[in-house]
Amino acid sequence: MKDAPQTAMVLAAGLGTRMRPVTERVPKPLVPVCGRPLIDHVIDRLVAAGVRRVVVNVHYMADLVERHLASRSDVEIRLSREDVLLDTGGGVANALPLLDEIFYVVNSDIIWLDGKLFALTRLARAFDPARHDARLLLQRTVGAVGYAGSGDFALDPFGLLRRRDERESSPFLYGGIQILHRRLFDGAPAGAFSMNPLWDRAIAAGRIAGVVHDGEWFHVGTPAGLALTEARLDTQRIER
Repeated sequence: MKDAPQTAMVLAAGLGTRMRPVTERVPKPLVPVCGRPLIDHVIDRLVAAGVRRVVVNVHYMADLVERHLASRSDVEIRLSREDVLLDTGGGVANALPLLDEIFYVVNSDIIWLDGKLFALTRLARAFDPARHDARLLLQRTVGAVGYAGSGDFALDPFGLLRRRDERESSPFLYGGIQILHRRLFDGAPAGAFSMNPLWDRAIAAGRIAGVVHDGEWFHVGTPAGLALTEARLDTQRIER
């Protein structure tokens, strides 16, 4: 892809149930990591990669998230309010009028450290609008901080995705960052739905690929994941 996306969506509407009791008093996107709210870590990366408009979907404690985001002046912030939770796919579909033809989508409960290039830039350069409807950032399952699952995908020699079988472990997990073309949502259902059926359709058509992250990656979805992430980031600061 010649030009990097100018718009992005940050998924921030969830209830954060796995982060309780922390999220009983603050929404997960505002949980501080090393003194800075999770969502600001994400938006900082988007701004550094050249994004000019960030759409944030909100539901749980929406007013707190809105007030916090109002303090940012380095990027245009647009809110996509959800009266009922729309899940990942429904949330993005609901916000499509605020997004360009090609855009990033990023989870608000991850932190990543870039390798030689911005991970977002690597995704954009690998995305071919003629061949792809989606390209996902994949993280190696081994070494993912705050993650204890069995992975999500394997890659073929051309970078195309394959879902893991129920009984196997996969070398890669979805890293919470993707670049999408809006046609991925053609024929999508109304209301709440996951991204997974859209990904599966694209897998069957050979129109979704992956890029393996070459830096560090942290999932801040639980109090344990938060503690691990802060400990690792604190260690890195001391080492520097």
